[in-house]
Amino acid sequence: MEEIKTNQYPFFIPNLKIHGEIIAAAISGILILIAWVLSSRIDYALWVSLLIASFLIGGFAKAKEGITETYKTKQLNVELLMIIAAIGAASIGYWAEGAILIFIFSLSGALESYTENKNKNELQSLMQLQPETATLLNGEVAAIDQLKPGDQITVKTGERIPADGFIVKGHTTVDESALSGESIPISKESGDEVFAGTVNLSGSLQIEINTLPTETMFQKIIELVQNAHEERSPSQQFIEKFEGLYVKIVLLTVAVMMFLPHYLFGWTWTDTVYRAMILLVVASPCALIASIMPATLSAISNGARQGILFKGGVYVEALAKLDAVALDKTGTLTKGEPVVVDYFINQGQDTAYLANIIYMMESESIHPLAQAMKNWADEHRKIQREITASVQHHNGRGLSAGVDDDYWMIGNAEMVGKQEADKFLQTFTTQEQATTNIFVKRSKKIIAVFLLKDTLRQDAVEAIQELHGLGLRTIMLTGDNQATAESIAQEAGITEFHANCLPEDKVNYLKQLKQQKQQTAMIGDGVNDAPALATANIGVAMGTGSDIALETANVVLMKNNLAKMVNAIRLSKKMNAIIKQNIIFSLAVISILIASNFLQIINMPLGVIGHEGSTILVILNGLRMLKGN
Repeated sequence: MEEIKTNQYPFFIPNLKIHGEIIAAAISGILILIAWVLSSRIDYALWVSLLIASFLIGGFAKAKEGITETYKTKQLNVELLMIIAAIGAASIGYWAEGAILIFIFSLSGALESYTENKNKNELQSLMQLQPETATLLNGEVAAIDQLKPGDQITVKTGERIPADGFIVKGHTTVDESALSGESIPISKESGDEVFAGTVNLSGSLQIEINTLPTETMFQKIIELVQNAHEERSPSQQFIEKFEGLYVKIVLLTVAVMMFLPHYLFGWTWTDTVYRAMILLVVASPCALIASIMPATLSAISNGARQGILFKGGVYVEALAKLDAVALDKTGTLTKGEPVVVDYFINQGQDTAYLANIIYMMESESIHPLAQAMKNWADEHRKIQREITASVQHHNGRGLSAGVDDDYWMIGNAEMVGKQEADKFLQTFTTQEQATTNIFVKRSKKIIAVFLLKDTLRQDAVEAIQELHGLGLRTIMLTGDNQATAESIAQEAGITEFHANCLPEDKVNYLKQLKQQKQQTAMIGDGVNDAPALATANIGVAMGTGSDIALETANVVLMKNNLAKMVNAIRLSKKMNAIIKQNIIFSLAVISILIASNFLQIINMPLGVIGHEGSTILVILNGLRMLKGN
């Protein structure tokens, strides 16, 4: 028999499954309405039967959830409180009040489920952006999971790119908003990298795939967002732990309330039990529990839509509490595209041979400075001689290798010897200032120096100003020399910086900030930044950075734009403000309702409306995090 596919079902069947709680709540409410309208026309038994049906339909899901959760966690929960209150009200003849409680409770539960589904739908809509098939060069259509690195595909104008790779032929503009949240198209040409899920806007492309379909940047984003939804913030964890204790206190208080007012205030037994059931309802922490999760999930979804990926609610919450932001220079404050602006090579050295050595050694590094040196070498190595050697990496300093009976070193002044480097710099003149200097040492003698410059990002100055406006301290940590660091810091508007930093120096400085009780975020994009990202209270990686930086970071900015960091902090502050509003509002409503119950001002329906109404309001308030940037 042919397998029936989901899309062959009528459109309303999936919706019935997704919105089951809403439908159950609606039926429960309709039955209550029918019972109320017909109360004077039908006998009492039928009237009670309608309300019992309302109980069962509206309360089944919540009762099952409460019992299952209690069995698993060995802790009482608010679902059980509501069910006990409804049954208690019915047991003393208040069938309608109990049914109304179940109806409104199931309605608020349906709204919570709607919130979760809405956030899941945000993720599902993101997942649907990646095509399921790709067109090979021979015109055949292949499933995405059949593709492998090295395969070549074609992508026509207007189509989404199905896999990560680089352009072999063609030029176009690409809409990368699905990844970065930026709607401005980016020009791409032969040799440029393209990503799955982005849209080819203006030209046919031939693309060579360089990543497995399961490991694309797009898949990493989806995995990060999925994991973030499952993480619990410290506030949420506290509330969930507090729930069990709170429920026990409420049940003990209600147990006392079921007989004490009868003897203290002379209430009838019916009134005493009735007021105890109302207390069971109004003292329940439903709104308090719903104060955090909807806002947190909505903030994570909002961030993902903007190209800001949080790896959990804990980091959304923590960003608002920052005291300082530490930043790497290359690729964070600057574009990360340095170029050689001047160089000096000792007389007697073969420039083409030197270029071959530099090209071979720098090809082993992914650092932006290495790429700049490699670009220079590629232009000057007239004869492309194959050189093989074992290249050693000296973290934060440079590279070394033994080639043709010589020991070569390419790196900063500390790598080749600071005194010798300073002396070598005095042997030539240059108009360039505030440069990053890379020396080449052959055996025991420096034979060349290259002066490199990087350009400050256009958004850096404004972003730094906005960070200062948020009351944050900014510190630049860089491996560059003092003059270059001072120049970039001054241009960016940063007054505090540390030059000549090795990766371990950045780690030690961040540890000092922690000892000073400074909550610090570290922003970087390179392999050398990974230890610092792991040390900071919050590690923030720029999206086009190294894989290890992305893995280590707690927050990922999918576009190299510091303004995204400002947006992330503002998102965090807004979320924390909404959570604070929700908690204060929830506690205030609970206090007012408890006092009103003792004063015998409210009845069960008003208590239910006040209690469940507050729950619905805090959920809706949390959903505000889905709106705006």
